[in-house]
Amino acid sequence: MTFDILLALILFALVSSITPGPNNVMLMASGANFGFRRTVPHMLGISLGHALMVLLVGLGLGQIFGLYPPARLTLQVLSTAYLLWLAWKIANAAPPRKGEEAGRPFTFLQAAAFQWVNPKAWYMAIYAITNYAPADAGLLGPALVAAVFAATNLPSVSVWAAIGTQVKRLLTRPALLRAFNWTMAVLLVLTLWPVWFG
Repeated sequence: MTFDILLALILFALVSSITPGPNNVMLMASGANFGFRRTVPHMLGISLGHALMVLLVGLGLGQIFGLYPPARLTLQVLSTAYLLWLAWKIANAAPPRKGEEAGRPFTFLQAAAFQWVNPKAWYMAIYAITNYAPADAGLLGPALVAAVFAATNLPSVSVWAAIGTQVKRLLTRPALLRAFNWTMAVLLVLTLWPVWFG
């Protein structure tokens, strides 16, 4: 991989990781509801789970959509159903009573598994492997692309959790937290637009 291609890959990974999408909306909501420290496993699950996805797509998993077109529709339906369920959970997250915890944030494994129904994660993985992994590099090409995503993704998603943590300071009343959660839920639903109409 030449320096120019590596730089382009880093920029693509950075821009696609830090722009709004299901992961970042959920991290902002998690930061606001649970704080930064409790959101760390969620962030690590996204970064390492997505890197594994990129590696597996590079090893041939991404070809399933070309060989079996109904797989794409199946992924769209599963992604939509799961994101709608998550949006409902976020919207209806009850503000905690005094001395009570407000539910639980995503675990590392839940966040890693979520990548497999996250349409943006699939797009990022397929696009990166198709455009940046050297075809003649064998396993090294997908491994390098996955490593770049892992290194770039964690700082990017951390920004969203940190923003959520700062927003939490403004959400001192239960009504404000409810409004914030409903806003995050609507934004999560809007991330489905490109899945069906993009």
